[in-house]
Amino acid sequence: MTATTTGTTAGAREHARAQEADAVGTVATMPTRPARSFPTPPSEVDPATLVHAEVVAGGGYTHLAVARGTHVRLTDVQGDACAHVLAYRLDRPWERLNVADTVKVQWQVYLTAGHLLLSDQGRVLASIVGDTSGRQDALYGTTTRARNDERYGDGSAQGPTPAGRELFALAAAKHDLGRRDLPPSISFFQGVRIDTDGRPVFEGCAGPGTAITLRAEVPLLLLVANTAHPLDPREYVSTPLEVLAWTGQPTKDTDPLWDATPEGRRAFVNTQADLTARGIA
Repeated sequence: MTATTTGTTAGAREHARAQEADAVGTVATMPTRPARSFPTPPSEVDPATLVHAEVVAGGGYTHLAVARGTHVRLTDVQGDACAHVLAYRLDRPWERLNVADTVKVQWQVYLTAGHLLLSDQGRVLASIVGDTSGRQDALYGTTTRARNDERYGDGSAQGPTPAGRELFALAAAKHDLGRRDLPPSISFFQGVRIDTDGRPVFEGCAGPGTAITLRAEVPLLLLVANTAHPLDPREYVSTPLEVLAWTGQPTKDTDPLWDATPEGRRAFVNTQADLTARGIA
């Protein structure tokens, strides 16, 4: 058997194509192209409707731009993922997730199914339509380079213990956004509760296979950093995160979620008015 040489263009091409063939079915964390060929879609989802399918490695990140109505499901594959999420209006990315308003307007810091992710303009970016985890945090954001350097020895994006802010910066750059465009994030799968004395209690995960499903209420850009939670007391732990997206319909005014609360109804009305004026709805 003749060894492949990379000393020529033809040899380099043969070597690269051989690596691609060897990777099929053996690389656990990577995007699936086309998405409909993802091997294990949710039972309730027609594979033909999948528009994004990926498994993000621990310490990795992803970014996806989706149309209104798209459902995005995040799944904690092994039980120690932590999905730090930022959301932006795809058509106008200066409108973005405002975690403070999301919590304040809805009178709720523990976000789960039935709650909304609100922008700084009082509009609904996404709604949470499914939650089997019950472990979220809207208070403490993600990790920083300085803190991970101090705690683990290396918080760089390419290092063994990357900080969430560094991963967000890489994801943002794919969409011509910079560090100044990174507001506080929300995290899923590693929960934090506040005790009766006002102190944070890290709850950890709910176990492998739990999932969060978001529905895009506007053309949406999501940035996701899968890295350890800043309050996790353990040594750096971060396991794979599955990210699936499939086509669907945005919330209509006949949906019970539209009128679930006065605050939510106002946010949906604001969203619909803006989309209608722009010819999107």
